[in-house]
Amino acid sequence: MAIQISTDTELSAVNSILGSIGQAPITSLTGTALQNPEISFIKNLLDEVNKDVQSIGWNFNSAYKVKQSPDTNGNYIVPANAILYDISEGQIDRRTNVVKRDGKLFDLVHQTDVFTQDYYFDTISLLQFTDVPPSIQRYIIARASVRAATQLVSNADLVKLLKLEETQARANAMNYETEQGDHNFMGWPDDTLYRPYQPYKALIR
Repeated sequence: MAIQISTDTELSAVNSILGSIGQAPITSLTGTALQNPEISFIKNLLDEVNKDVQSIGWNFNSAYKVKQSPDTNGNYIVPANAILYDISEGQIDRRTNVVKRDGKLFDLVHQTDVFTQDYYFDTISLLQFTDVPPSIQRYIIARASVRAATQLVSNADLVKLLKLEETQARANAMNYETEQGDHNFMGWPDDTLYRPYQPYKALIR
């Protein structure tokens, strides 16, 4: 029988952080629960660390060379959950250089927010905590636990222990990223085929 892997919810994440600093779990994140200053602080801490970790740009929340078109006004509206929204290959093509202004892309080269052509974009999106892969969730929780212990508990030994757990969680997260991302040093793009040297296959002579 297959074992079902359940991802963390925001409630279970908050309870994990509370448990790490020796506090009792809660049963809900709605109603009067968030009126408790400590619970509200922990929830905000989780949200902050979630944003910090996702801002790195992982395989699960990144997209490359996605074709987009301007709207009827010639504007590119930046999605509300966009951490990064940039034209692809900007490091070699300097004919445009975009930044976000007033919720839209603004071209610093031509000093305008009106565009007349389609572009390909690289994006990093902020996802809901429940949509984050389990190993990254555990890293977020571990990192938030360290911050909670540092700011709420005067116990250097506890912080040190939680820091070790954070280091292990980060290692697991990076292992997930390297496996899931299929990265290689040649930067081979998606939708292409490349067969590298495979030493376990004997040369055909």
